Amino acid sequence: MSNVLRLVKWASPWVALGLGIALLVVFLRPDWLPGAAAPGPSDGSSALLEPGPGDAGVPSQPAATPDSAAPPPASAPAAEAGTGAAPVMASYVSAVERSAPAVVNIYTERVVRVPQLRGLPPEMAQYFGDMWNSYRERVERSLGSGVIYDAEGHVVTNYHVVAQATQVSVQLRDGREAPARLVGSDRDTDLAVLQVQLSDLPAIELGRSGRLQVGEPVLAIGNPLGLGQTVTQGIVSATGRGRLGVSTFENFIQTDAAINFGNSGGALVNARGELVGINTAVIARDAGIEGIGFAIPVDLVRGVVDAIVREGRVIRGWIGIRPRSLKAEEARQFGFPEGSVIVTAVYRGAPAATEGVRPGDVITQIEGNPINGAEELLARIAALTPGDSVTITVRRGPPFEQQPREYTLRIPVTERPAQAAATS
Repeated sequence: MSNVLRLVKWASPWVALGLGIALLVVFLRPDWLPGAAAPGPSDGSSALLEPGPGDAGVPSQPAATPDSAAPPPASAPAAEAGTGAAPVMASYVSAVERSAPAVVNIYTERVVRVPQLRGLPPEMAQYFGDMWNSYRERVERSLGSGVIYDAEGHVVTNYHVVAQATQVSVQLRDGREAPARLVGSDRDTDLAVLQVQLSDLPAIELGRSGRLQVGEPVLAIGNPLGLGQTVTQGIVSATGRGRLGVSTFENFIQTDAAINFGNSGGALVNARGELVGINTAVIARDAGIEGIGFAIPVDLVRGVVDAIVREGRVIRGWIGIRPRSLKAEEARQFGFPEGSVIVTAVYRGAPAATEGVRPGDVITQIEGNPINGAEELLARIAALTPGDSVTITVRRGPPFEQQPREYTLRIPVTERPAQAAATS
């Protein structure tokens, strides 16, 4: 036993010395260890080791060169689970670059007459205009947005952006600016078409709003508050929205993409950068409502713009009545079919007046088919060609008839006058 203790006592310093040397080597030269990776680049970035031919289940591939490497698509989806690849964040950079050059800023000037009242601030003059015969003129400036529709310089925007404007100018994203000429407008859809004389115009690519689905991402591009071109992102909240009182023919796309003052007439585009709508309205935020904006679908825009460019106006059918949808409880109370429409006014000399339609008549059918409210009635009559005729079914009661009676009337269709907005 004493021999063993003497051996341990003699060997201990040498074992300690060997362990110290080993720790020093590991610290100073870790690359001497078996299986150690080759030293990385001197800039501190980690080197990627390609799998060797002998790695089980992984084919050998050559390392990609800078020339052959391709970036992922701008809106690439996240990698599937289990593949081992890192997820890729969705991006709309390519959609913006594809569509934003076609979105322009619109600046307008209009001359307005205001009463000249001494001793009162100008903002109070409007309340005393009927009592005063002295007026002064002032120039009112406003702003909006537009979209370059084609290479010929046609720009589509909202009618209310350029209404009564005496001067309109358009500024492109690249800084070019030019005066614009009003080609034509359509109050019934709140659309107008301008034209500018510039070369190499970046026309936007048109999509199909009929293919939009609720939940699909969209981008609103415009000139809000005069800040310059701005992009906001949201989703399609709903389609086919109507009865907002914004225009006669309403079939809006609802979105939660931020639309502010100055965005009117700007572009609503999908994730591919295609135009799917023209931004037109936003619910008033002073009512405590956020995230509800509306756009005119591009399928409607396409037909209106093409008609204005071709004819200078949109030709629609008209019979000369002002309709209002019956509320559901009104229809039930008086025994009318759901969706029936009451005639609130008939224009003197209009086809409807000539054929005997009276205020208070309730229209229940058109061409033998039920209707679904005043908006559908307006749209179906407007789609007719002037010179055609339309058959409507009306029910008439007191005071014109002692007992409710049903009539079928055949009414000739004429062209809707420009001043007949909101009537059929």
